[in-house]
Amino acid sequence: MLILECPYCGVKAEETELQPGGEAHLKRFGPGSSPEDFEAYMFARKNPKGVHFERWRHAYGCGKWFLAARCTATLEVFGTYPAQSPEPPADLVNKIKAKRPEWKGWK
Repeated sequence: MLILECPYCGVKAEETELQPGGEAHLKRFGPGSSPEDFEAYMFARKNPKGVHFERWRHAYGCGKWFLAARCTATLEVFGTYPAQSPEPPADLVNKIKAKRPEWKGWK
């Protein structure tokens, strides 16, 4: 079971209290974009074995969206941070690199 800490209200919640929102840090394409860009945005997702960045909503708490870094193979949670962040915080990236030296980065 995943336990994620909401960066807004500070509650450590089990995944049953949360709502998953898919991959984090996507570049969104909408009206006016090429069909290829829109198709890639809608359907192409990374599905790595290892470190992954995801969106989560504290559904049975404060209701806010946040981002989490976790390992899809071990379910280890590296940390969470506000959804408005354009990229993962440097301290979180350093924490992941310390635990997973082979990790190539978040982009």
